[in-house]
Amino acid sequence: MLGAECPKPCKGKWPTPPFDPRFPNQNQTRNCYQNFLDCHRCIKTMNRRGKSTQPCEYYFRVYHSLCPISWVQRWKEQIKDGTFAGKI
Repeated sequence: MLGAECPKPCKGKWPTPPFDPRFPNQNQTRNCYQNFLDCHRCIKTMNRRGKSTQPCEYYFRVYHSLCPISWVQRWKEQIKDGTFAGKI
């Protein structure tokens, strides 16, 4: 992935992701996808600037809470293969 991997999940209790007004309805599919993109964009930007990727952990935690594991695995494979449809 773009020179860096997302952080590994932390052990311990994770709070429920807060309400995001961009996704007001019950279907959280777009929320999941957008946070996945935001996490990878954040990591790419921070690595380019030579800074810590710790601020990107928020997006990582949100998409790991909302997204099915199978989706995340498929998206990571697509990124690795260069076939991912999202703009990172």
